[in-house]
Amino acid sequence: MTLHLRYRIGKLSLLELAQGDITREETDAIVNAANSSLLGGGGVDGAIHRAAGPALLEQCRKIRDQRGSLPAGQAVITGGGNLKAKFVIHTVGPVWNGGRVNEPQILESCYCNSMEQANRKGLLSVSFPSISTGAFGYPVHLAAPIALRAVVGMLHEPRTVTLARFVLFDRDTHGVYAASAQELVRAFPHFQILAETTP
Repeated sequence: MTLHLRYRIGKLSLLELAQGDITREETDAIVNAANSSLLGGGGVDGAIHRAAGPALLEQCRKIRDQRGSLPAGQAVITGGGNLKAKFVIHTVGPVWNGGRVNEPQILESCYCNSMEQANRKGLLSVSFPSISTGAFGYPVHLAAPIALRAVVGMLHEPRTVTLARFVLFDRDTHGVYAASAQELVRAFPHFQILAETTP
């Protein structure tokens, strides 16, 4: 993981933007951009399941058997299997349909509900991917402001989670998130840059 940007939110919380592999994260939890079946797939979902091993799939299968498919925007939490992170929070992002079927609201719910799961578990730190911007086709430049505002909003009045890190797979995505974060810095006085390194 290469940490590029760190921000302080209020007095207690930190937001970080990094480029790297989310499966290597050592935060208390990582967030999986899952599909509704919870049984693994491509992209981040497949990578997390491969790294976590069969124990993760078994936990996901039990949750699906109990409650059925996971609707878009909701989140559930499991153990981390073989990952360094102790927990995985699974959330289903919206498939992009031009913004006509509540995609922004659903995407915001993904981040808020994931943070809520972490808070309920008493966790201190969470790592997020860029939800829905891969195979689900959500434009990164539209998704990044929603993601950042949702997480910053919950960090501003923290419960247990005081560190949220976005771990972005490629430089282009990181650049879009960094630009969106700069807009937040200008808009909110409680959101201040602490450190910046060149990718």
